[in-house]
Amino acid sequence: MLGAAVGTATQQASYRSPLVSRYASKEMAYNFSDRKKFTTWRKLWIYLAKAEKALGLPITDEQIQEMESHEKDIDFAMAAEEERKLRHDVMAHVHTFAHCCPTAAPIIHLGATSCYVGDNTDLIMLRDGFDILLPKLARVIDRLAKFAEKNANLPTLGFTHYQPAQLTTVGKRACLWLQDLTMDMRNLQRARDDLRFRGVKGTTGTQASFLQLFQGDHEKVEELDRLVTEMAAFKKSYLVTGQTYSRKVDIDCLSTLASLGATVHKICTDIRLLANLKEIEEPFEKEQIGSSAMPYKRNPMRAERCCSLARHLLALMSDPLQTAAVQWLERTLDDSANRRISLPESFLTADIILSTLQNITEGLVVYPKVIERHIRHELPFMATENIIMAMVKAGGNRQDCHEKIRVLSQEAAAVVKQEGGDNDLLARVQRDPYFAPILGQLDAILDPKTFIGRAPQQVTRFLSEEVHPLLEPYRAKMDVKIELEL
Repeated sequence: MLGAAVGTATQQASYRSPLVSRYASKEMAYNFSDRKKFTTWRKLWIYLAKAEKALGLPITDEQIQEMESHEKDIDFAMAAEEERKLRHDVMAHVHTFAHCCPTAAPIIHLGATSCYVGDNTDLIMLRDGFDILLPKLARVIDRLAKFAEKNANLPTLGFTHYQPAQLTTVGKRACLWLQDLTMDMRNLQRARDDLRFRGVKGTTGTQASFLQLFQGDHEKVEELDRLVTEMAAFKKSYLVTGQTYSRKVDIDCLSTLASLGATVHKICTDIRLLANLKEIEEPFEKEQIGSSAMPYKRNPMRAERCCSLARHLLALMSDPLQTAAVQWLERTLDDSANRRISLPESFLTADIILSTLQNITEGLVVYPKVIERHIRHELPFMATENIIMAMVKAGGNRQDCHEKIRVLSQEAAAVVKQEGGDNDLLARVQRDPYFAPILGQLDAILDPKTFIGRAPQQVTRFLSEEVHPLLEPYRAKMDVKIELEL
């Protein structure tokens, strides 16, 4: 559910990101919340203790049970006070966890560095963020596929350079949008599946502290890494890291989201252009107000919101690129503050635009009569080649016919452009005795369905071969409907 939150007096007195306060879904907001973050830190400390115990370190069941019993009861006030004193967020939470786990205190964070909890938690959040986005993207594709199928045979003006061009169909145009979205679907899935765990690597990635803990036993160190990676539900860990996992991973993740942003911006820009033509409209609520000054207006505000947020998503892409570029040697800390903003905001923004786009695609309205009027206005010009071919078949000379059509077309164009009149080319053709042999064929020649080529067949094949198979893993999650609180 999306909408502007009223909030408490305290909240109103300080800035809150509208990504969370106004737009984002609860599940994505939670995914990057402090509660999720610091609970995951405690889980990672429990995983580490369990794995170290399993490999022979003197850690007791009582210590692990004590840690597990306090996994979720985080004293955030104590942690904040500890961080104020220590100026170190990880050690602040180590002390806070140790305070409620006095028996386990000596073995919490044993052998680890801050990035053991920091980076591994980030990777978990990235993975879980993709798991939230993928079904949402699948639902957008599903709704748009149904729209494409329904309108596969509805002729409409094509536009190149935003000038009227050869006819297509409303469904075929939607398939252009769908093709980009299916590319995004594959990219997001690949980025999600390519994620690995940082694992247990130590301060500079050499695992030296763990090798010391296990008295030089390399096999136990490798098994420790494998066990913790498995507990965190990752199939693999990165074999080499510095203090952090490579920040190229962030580039890979956020570039797929930025690419999705480009797709959504293009789709919603198209919808806004078509809304101006009154051919297609996004959903419009019964009591919705389009303009405070002009009560007749039906502004495409959902599509505009998507475009606005998509630009933010595109802009965020520069952060991980620059961060990866300036990491010195094994690590510098100038990545931290930037990543606290760019990683969550990219996923939150992608989440918002997908939810909004789903709402749009569930309620797109098509106006066939308006589309038909626009076709009638332009089709006589587009039909000139067909008229020439028909005359040649009826025994006419191609060059003579071309000249006749050229003169009549220029006259009709002058009426449209200089006088503001309707396109009367067809009436001029009908009045000219030269075209008498084909007058009975004009209705058939000017049937819009003869100008759409294989568009309906392309829609059918594309949906069957590329769209429906891609959606199959998400069929159980298709019934969620998005309603926007505006």
